[in-house]
Formats: sequence, C-alpha cells, structure tokens
Amino acid sequence: MKKNLFKLENVIQNYAWGSQSALTELFGIENPTSQPQAELWMGAHPNGCSRLVGSELTLAQLIEQSPAHALGDYTDLRFGQLPFLFKVLAAAKPLSVQVHPKLSKAKIGFEKENRVGLALDDSARNYKDGNHKPELVYALTFYKAMNGFRSVEDIISLFEQARITVLKRALEQLKASANEQGLKCFFARVMSLAGEEKSLALKQLNQAISAPCRTLKAREAFELIREFATEFSDDVGLFSPLMLNIVELEPGEAMFLHAETPHAYVQGVGLELMANSDNVLRAGLTPKHMDLPELMDNTRFEATELEKIRLSPIVKEHKVGFPIPVEDFNFELLSLSHKALTEFVRGPEILFCLQGEVCVISQGEHVTLQAGESMFVCCAAQQYQISGSGQVARAFN
Repeated sequence: MKKNLFKLENVIQNYAWGSQSALTELFGIENPTSQPQAELWMGAHPNGCSRLVGSELTLAQLIEQSPAHALGDYTDLRFGQLPFLFKVLAAAKPLSVQVHPKLSKAKIGFEKENRVGLALDDSARNYKDGNHKPELVYALTFYKAMNGFRSVEDIISLFEQARITVLKRALEQLKASANEQGLKCFFARVMSLAGEEKSLALKQLNQAISAPCRTLKAREAFELIREFATEFSDDVGLFSPLMLNIVELEPGEAMFLHAETPHAYVQGVGLELMANSDNVLRAGLTPKHMDLPELMDNTRFEATELEKIRLSPIVKEHKVGFPIPVEDFNFELLSLSHKALTEFVRGPEILFCLQGEVCVISQGEHVTLQAGESMFVCCAAQQYQISGSGQVARAFN
C-alpha cells in the first residue's frame, strides 16, 4: 500500500530583505550563518522544491511518479501539478512593488521568452513559468503592505501636497480624465521618469516628506516614503505610497491579492499561499530588472477600496476559513486542544504547524508536527484525524 503522509524538509530563500531572526523566534528554525531568512517554501516549485523527510525524493518527484495518488484525478486533470505554493514570509525590509500576470498573459509571456531563448535564470526574464499568481496573506505578526490603487481623488490630493513640478501637467491631465485610462497614463508618466526629471522629482518629493502634512493620509504616505528612502533613495518606487493603498494587518487578519494588482510587502511575518508560480513584474523599490511595457500591459488601473482588501473570516468551532475567488487553493486554520478532528481530503494538502504539537493519522500512518514543521497529505488518504494541542495552517485544493 502506498504512503499518504509525508513530513517535509523545506527550502529557505535567503533574499536580502528577509529577517535574520523571525523564523528562529517564531518556530525555532536555526540560522547558524545569520543570513537573512526571507521565505520558507512548502511545495513543488522548481525554484525551491520541498524534499520528503527520510527519502531521496523531492515532493515534485513523488507527484510525478503517482499524480493521481498524490493529487487526485480532478486536480491532476485540472492543473497537472500541485496547484499551490505555501510560504512563510518574513520581511525585515520592504520588498519591491510588483504585479503578477493573469493566467492567459502568463502563458503568452512564458512562451514568448522561451522562443527568443531567454534562460530561466536570466535577470531580464519576466516569466519563469506559465502560471498566474493570485495570493492570500495571513498575518502572523503585525504586517504592513501596499495593495491596489487608491481612488483617483486620493492620488490627486496626495500628489498636489507633494508638489512635484515635473508631474504638474500629468496631474492636470489626470484631473481632466479621472478614470482608469487617465490613471494608466499618469502611472506610466511617473514610472518613466528618468535623468534630470527624475532627480528633480525625487528632490521635490524629499522636500515634501520633510514638511508638515495637511492630511492623515499624507502623513501616513510620507512616513512610508521616508522609510523606503533609507534603502532606495533614487527609485521611482518612492512615489508608490502616493498611488497605492497602505494596509496594516493585525495577527490573525488576512488579505487577498488579485492578479494584475500592484502591491508590496513592507514589514512583518505572514503565511503566503499562492498559485504555483514565481512570476514577478516589478514596479520599483528594487535594483532588479524592470520592464515598463510589460508592466503596463499586465496592470489593471482600477481603484481598490481599502475596506474590501481584508478578507472576512468564516469561523466554525475549531476552524477559521477565508473564502477566496480562485480554484488553485484554499486556506484554513485548525485550532486543537486535545480533542481529535477529522478532516476529509478532496485534493493535495500541506499542513504547517504554527504552535504546539499535533499528530496526524490516516490509514495506519502517523506524522507528528511541532511548530515550524510541515507535511504533505496525498489525496488518496481520503481523510485524516488530527489531534494534540496547537494551531495548524491548512493549504489545500
């Protein structure tokens, strides 16, 4: 009989913006070399595939050997792979402002870059795969981010308070066309600032953020710009807080990020669950490759209401779920206090223990998880019992 439960050994990505201490403090994950530990990846993506504890196999190899067993017939036929990537993200410094493509454009972009022979690890590569990348973020600590465009009215007000003379004409045009097309033109103008114009605009922005603010929104945006400027003093991404919503999540709150929506994670530790993709189109706060035409073609220029960014949880007795508008993944939190719960399996699952110690049992197999440990559950398990005392995050399809 094939196994259904597999403890995972996961990849830690040492990106420069990561925290040196957060994963150790929260989960006891060691960091002997004191490198930034930015993301812990749980999944089968080639850029950071989990391994099976006690086996030579990776999770991707397990799925490739027995896709129907691991994924189930529906997920195998619908996606042909593990459709999600589960992460712990620990940001000590701001990440780049970025947009992720929708599915149809990701496929086109990936095929196009393959045709011209652009290597997957080329720094000029926009599309590392042909998938979209909607995301859910669940805050484990206080978590600050930017997500989606502000209203055009707010953008106009904030830029008027910033007094950027080289953008005066563009701002007048935005006032005259206060709609999606007007915002698209204004965003393109800001993003294309270069040379002396860019230097002057950033100098004037620096003067503005040093002066008293007229409004609470300006105070909040200017404070974030000052924070960004310590890392990226010569970057058009410094204008992003004037255009994007600033979101603050308390521990236990979650938000969803749609494809084609500009966003940036600023600080904090959270769980990040997304479609199985690593596609990024950058829009500032980065020394890395930026492709403005591709960015413009993959961005929706519509305002996102701040009140609608946070997800409303569905709370049951031992379970909290967050409904999301995609089929690639679902997310739940299970709270355990010695009473066993039975969970029915419809597709592949990854369980990550946030607190305490739990035991998962299915068809005679059992796996014990402590805080910071994770496991893969094959669809063929059909159901499992989970007991112990603690909290477990459940990513499933």
